[in-house]
Amino acid sequence: MSLSRAPRAALLTGLVAVGALTLSACSGDSNGKSGGGGDTNFVTGTGGISTAAKGKRIAPNKLSGETLEGKQLDVADLKGKVVVMNVWGSWCAPCRAEAPHFAKVSKETKAKGVEFVGINTRNADKGPAIAFEENYGVEYPSLYDPMGKLIVNGFPKGSLNPQSIPSTIVLDREGKIAARSLKALDADELHKIIDPLIAEK
Repeated sequence: MSLSRAPRAALLTGLVAVGALTLSACSGDSNGKSGGGGDTNFVTGTGGISTAAKGKRIAPNKLSGETLEGKQLDVADLKGKVVVMNVWGSWCAPCRAEAPHFAKVSKETKAKGVEFVGINTRNADKGPAIAFEENYGVEYPSLYDPMGKLIVNGFPKGSLNPQSIPSTIVLDREGKIAARSLKALDADELHKIIDPLIAEK
C-alpha cells in the first residue's frame, strides 16, 4: 500500500502546482506579486509589469524542450539576445487578443537582436496550438509544455516568474530575468518593456 502512495503523492504535488497556475489562468489578475516573499529585488508598476534593475537580476532555471514543430530548443542558446518568452494557450481569450501584437513586434525587433519564444501550455495535443500560430501569423517557435512543467520548474522561487496565462517574461542579453507581465500586452506595451533592454550596454 505504501509503495503506491509515493507516486500518487508526487503526481498530486504536480497537479496542485499546475492547478494553481490554472486558477489564475486568463483571470486578468495583474497585481504583479511574486510568490517568493522577502526581498525580491524588483519593482512592480501600476500596469502589472514588473522590472528588475540590471545588477539585481537572476537567471531562470533550464528552459528547454521540444517545440510545437518537433525541434529541440534551449533558451540558454539565445544568450546575447534579448529574449521575450510568452506563456500562452490556444484556449485562452487574452492570448488570442495579444497574439497579433506579439507577431508584429517580433518581426519589428528581430534585426535589433530580439528573439521571441512561446511556451504553449495546457493544450492536450499540438493541433490547436499549431493552428493558433498559423491564424495569428506567429513565426517564432513555441516550446510545447502541456503539463506546465517548464512554467513551474523553469523559474526560481522569488523571481519574476509566470503566475498566470498569459504571462510574459523578458530576459536581458546576459540571459537574466529583466521584466515580467501578468496580463495580455499590446504592441506599445511590448516596446516599453523591450526597447530599454535593447538600449542596454
